[in-house]
Amino acid sequence: MDTKELETTALLAQIELGKGDLARLGEAVSQMLDNFRKMNELDTEGLEATTHALVTDNRVRPDSPVPSDLADALVERSPELEDRFIVIPNVL
Repeated sequence: MDTKELETTALLAQIELGKGDLARLGEAVSQMLDNFRKMNELDTEGLEATTHALVTDNRVRPDSPVPSDLADALVERSPELEDRFIVIPNVL
């Protein structure tokens, strides 16, 4: 990525960059683009997408309903209710 492209990108992103920043950023962006080119050369046919390299199963817990007596107990302890809803103070 040349300096003009970096300046244009910084302008569009509303980021103020100095001349030293442009030089360092140019090197970093060039290295990233080289890494992306290398990744494009890899054969990924048949590989499934993953969110983390070391996770072997889904870390999301099963969704199970809360017992209704627990929910009722929580609502009853609320200092102020409107119908069956807990009233909280306005934040804004």
